[in-house]
Amino acid sequence: MSELIQKHDGRTINRLRLLASVSALALSSYISAHDVALAEDNDRPQVWIDLGGELSRLQDSQEAFTPSLMDARPSYFDPSQKFEKPPRHSVDEEGGVSFQPKDSDWIFSAAVRYGRVTSKKDVHQQTSSPAPFYKYPGALPTYPLHYGVQFAETRSKISEQHTVLDFQVGKDVGLGIFGGNGGSSILNFGIRFAQFQSKTNIMLRSDPDWAIRNKYAYGFNFPLQAYHLNSAFLSADRKFHGIGPSLSLVGSTPFLGSHEAGELTFDWGVNASILFGKQKTRTHHQTTGRYHSGFARSSTATLRPITTQGPATPDHLRSRSVTVPNVGGFAGISLRYPNAKVSFGYKADFFFGAMDAGIDVRRTEDIGFHGPFATISFGLGG
Repeated sequence: MSELIQKHDGRTINRLRLLASVSALALSSYISAHDVALAEDNDRPQVWIDLGGELSRLQDSQEAFTPSLMDARPSYFDPSQKFEKPPRHSVDEEGGVSFQPKDSDWIFSAAVRYGRVTSKKDVHQQTSSPAPFYKYPGALPTYPLHYGVQFAETRSKISEQHTVLDFQVGKDVGLGIFGGNGGSSILNFGIRFAQFQSKTNIMLRSDPDWAIRNKYAYGFNFPLQAYHLNSAFLSADRKFHGIGPSLSLVGSTPFLGSHEAGELTFDWGVNASILFGKQKTRTHHQTTGRYHSGFARSSTATLRPITTQGPATPDHLRSRSVTVPNVGGFAGISLRYPNAKVSFGYKADFFFGAMDAGIDVRRTEDIGFHGPFATISFGLGG
């Protein structure tokens, strides 16, 4: 009986020793991990500075300038609308700074995005046909004549500028797998300010008539021939500025490497805001037609061109308060070190009904930016 009691007591002591060993190991592991976490928290940069750029595809359309005076433009010329389109791409600059106090999971950030681009086009189209021979009355030689001064000309200069500012406060909410394994999911809320501006100047000229020109005899231009010279001009200045609340969720998940030696992370984000602001548009356009009949009704008649000028259109000034929804997002890959990070990816941002793109009457159009981006970030403090 005593032997059984001794065996039972021995097993109990061994179990207690094993339990104590496991508990001590777990406690020491917890303390070590806690110390590492504290060390990492103490070494964590408090300030991050982000610098980067984006090759943006612009989503911005404007009403085409098509005055009726240009309806006689020869159909075999490219239409002027082809050369009136706004710029399609811009190189945007981005910068930001974020601050996270010690012993806090709140992050305060400010960011700016700026882009500006100008498109210039000067297109002259002219026809030419084989040169027939013509014997001018009273002249001995036979002059080769040149048919081919039907022309159409389009000159356009369109500039676009955009600025977006964000001021936000965020907190790591650790949603699902995005907050685990050293990753983060930061929910931000704050204020977004956006300003867009475009300026347009377009000049159209056209002569739809065939005109005769002497190829060799200087000044031999057949002044009695008929011709038209039609011209039109448009200037437009369009603006939008607005401000409103914003909300975004940004996540990062490591998938290769280590925090100390460098790791690759998958980054993603979505954002939304409502901007309350004002659209302003000023447009002015004018048409002028010049016509020469080319033939006198009598020997004493004086041949003078007939000029017809379109009605002097007043400046169209429009201003309206608007509410503009905004949504966007990005996805990319980062190479991250404790105090530095390099990121590449694709980003998009759309502002619905932001601009008045009409000429004589209001016509709202969306403004959008999307394209590849690259940023480099530096951590300071800690």
